[in-house]
Amino acid sequence: MTFEPTPLAGVWQVRGTPQADARGSFTRLSCTERFDDVVPGLCFVQTNLSITHRRGTLRGLHLQRAPAQEHKLVRCLRGRVFDVAADLRRGSPSYGRWFALELSEHAPLALLLPPGVAHGFQALSDDVQLLYQHSRAHVPALDDGVRHDDPSLAIRWPLPVALLSPRDAALPWLEPAQAVGAP
Repeated sequence: MTFEPTPLAGVWQVRGTPQADARGSFTRLSCTERFDDVVPGLCFVQTNLSITHRRGTLRGLHLQRAPAQEHKLVRCLRGRVFDVAADLRRGSPSYGRWFALELSEHAPLALLLPPGVAHGFQALSDDVQLLYQHSRAHVPALDDGVRHDDPSLAIRWPLPVALLSPRDAALPWLEPAQAVGAP
């Protein structure tokens, strides 16, 4: 397992190293000892599975507010997604910037996000499954996020948005003044 920094402070690509033979393969997905090298004391306490049926569906950009802020490890088990991290931490050197990569069932790659970094994705195939590991239990009252089409972020989603939940459509702008003339 290797950890590669991204342009966003504290956001890491986590790459597994499959051991393969005639039977198939084996890949370590999580190891407290290895995660300790980049986030000392990190422990995942909740695991969730997200299923997205339709290509083009967009989910996000989500995070949890204090005191339920969390580290999140995201991995694709089925299909392909355009996976996005957006830095919403005021004072961060990468505040207001985003990073994206493709996660797929065919690559042993995951994205590790720290507290204050929002996550979202767009399904690039039908029937996508994402596995999420969280360092804190989810607290619905502390859900937060920012709109996927926020002009100050200017995320370049690869496909037209086929489906967006009412909750995600109602997320706020990162900078409210930017909403004038927004898409």
